[in-house]
Amino acid sequence: MVAPPSYVAPVTIVVCATRDRARALARAAFPRRRCRLTLTRTAAELERAFRETLVDAAVVDVHAPIDDTWHAVALASEFPSAPFFALTPLRPSDAGIAARCAAADIADLVTEGVDDGVLRELVPPRTFTARFSGALHDPPAALGLSGQLHVATWRFLVAHGGRSVRTDTIAAALGVTREHLSRAFSAGGSANLKRIIDLVRLMAAAELAKNPGYDVSDVARVLEYASSSHLSTTSQRIAGTKPASLARLRAVDLIERFVRGRTRSRTG
Repeated sequence: MVAPPSYVAPVTIVVCATRDRARALARAAFPRRRCRLTLTRTAAELERAFRETLVDAAVVDVHAPIDDTWHAVALASEFPSAPFFALTPLRPSDAGIAARCAAADIADLVTEGVDDGVLRELVPPRTFTARFSGALHDPPAALGLSGQLHVATWRFLVAHGGRSVRTDTIAAALGVTREHLSRAFSAGGSANLKRIIDLVRLMAAAELAKNPGYDVSDVARVLEYASSSHLSTTSQRIAGTKPASLARLRAVDLIERFVRGRTRSRTG
């Protein structure tokens, strides 16, 4: 019997802060065993992080903000797939700062000195990966993935938020061989595993493509496609559409296109 894997892919948290206290707080709240933490000091560095890797959430230190701080906060509107949190002491004089953060689509204010102990509980559940995995926790009925192996595999894939996952990595997590996994997954006419992996990644690509701050090359890069051409080929093969059209498609739209004759490849 194959049990659904308990493994959850580490999420990537980017923190934009110059103060030592804020950076130390981030290191304590997001340990390496649970998160990949990237510390930045400027808005330019924060934006660069979004273009180099799949960022799940961002924290911006708005204590004594300067123009560059507000440039960093403004990135929340460019990359809405990743929730932005503002770190502030929230003094009585900070009402204007809080209002400006709210107007800039900041997901939440984290009160320094009050929320320090629960910061690690506030941010991870709202990350891109957590929301992606939660929304797709059970395989859509249209895919016909009802067996235990199917469900366990699907949940392992969506837990990675669209990141590249090797077949042998999935097999090891489920306690089976790669060959058994590939054969058993597609038995009985089910979609084969490689196509399902591509579908999950493409659904993540479609969500990221809705970010105003991303173009197709950015989406390909952060999801670890070999190139923009690789993403284009996958999009055509799985959904019969160009990457430029992904932003207009919902997960249900991609699934509908996928089940129309695109569920099988030459190898399992």
